[in-house]
Amino acid sequence: MRVLIAFDKFKDALTAPQACEAAARGLHVKYPDWQLDLCPLTDGGEGFCETLVQTARGRLQTTACSGPRGALIKAVLGQVDAGNLCKSVLTRLRLEKGSSLAVLEMAATSGLGLLSTELRDPWQTSSYGTGEQLHAATRAGSGAILLGVGGSATNDLGLGALAALGFRFIDRSGATVTRPTPVTWETIVQIDPRGAMQLPPVFIACDVTNPLLGPTGATVTFGPQKGLRSAEIPRLEKEMARMAGLLGEACGKPPSLANTPGAGAAGGIAFGLMTAYGTELTAGFDLVSDWLGLPARVVAADLVLTGEGRFDLTSLGGKGPGSLVAAARRAGKAAHIFAGCLDLPANHPGLDGIATHAITPATLSLTDALPRTAELLTEAVAGIF
Repeated sequence: MRVLIAFDKFKDALTAPQACEAAARGLHVKYPDWQLDLCPLTDGGEGFCETLVQTARGRLQTTACSGPRGALIKAVLGQVDAGNLCKSVLTRLRLEKGSSLAVLEMAATSGLGLLSTELRDPWQTSSYGTGEQLHAATRAGSGAILLGVGGSATNDLGLGALAALGFRFIDRSGATVTRPTPVTWETIVQIDPRGAMQLPPVFIACDVTNPLLGPTGATVTFGPQKGLRSAEIPRLEKEMARMAGLLGEACGKPPSLANTPGAGAAGGIAFGLMTAYGTELTAGFDLVSDWLGLPARVVAADLVLTGEGRFDLTSLGGKGPGSLVAAARRAGKAAHIFAGCLDLPANHPGLDGIATHAITPATLSLTDALPRTAELLTEAVAGIF
């Protein structure tokens, strides 16, 4: 029996590799002769850089940069030789074999996981550190940059990143606002792009389709997850629209870019980089699937195990585990989903023939369950098989 074990992270509990290892332990005890293919997944958030770079035999380095609230932190940055990438990835990113690709993740520089609950406030958080990493990757001579934007703490249109890249944000007195977090936006009347550094082609790995503004936009949809109070949503939405207009005017880009599916990703950094640099969005799971060779690994497997901390309807909307079970169904493979929490309507058509398992006992609180996640996952897998 050959089993593909491909988990995403269990937030605040297990990384994707740790989840795969925990599930593998549940099988290995009972079936030591089974062949286990461990393939950690990533959705563009935590682990995106390390997972992809290690798979492609690239190089990881640690750089100093600003965290989401301005504190100096260290974040990982990867470099991959294009010759180590498969043809489909080269085509997606329009890379020549002799070039190099920098791999960055926003979660490592401007991520929600870097902040304690009381410090999560999108009025105060900035993507400045992400801009510093874009700067570092460019200075290193990268032929292109791939940016994963999952898990961000920001709702700043990527203006912090643009400030780190040389854009000037000018207030009513003519002074420069060096850290244009949303709390400062009401003072800003002009954006000057003339001092901005040039970047190589930048691609954002993104599976969300939210536009920048409106009821399904960045602020309304994701702001509350980042600490935004409901009463403040209209004010921040209004300021987002005004600043998006100023950036479009400065860069000579039409307001319609705000309606692009995915423009609202990571607090609008997708919109900011598209407007300022012509950055392109690429389907995150499709890219990761090609990069990790998932189609061939699904075909080679007799059984597929996957999951993440919370599996709900959003998991079936293009995220890794949901997309993987869809691929398993198409290939006629048995598949099982294990999650800390399942929140799905009964008989959802996207799960026909797929077994789902919640690993957390109903009597166990989240506080008590989190430190036991690896144990619970191992026990759940062992119990099912």
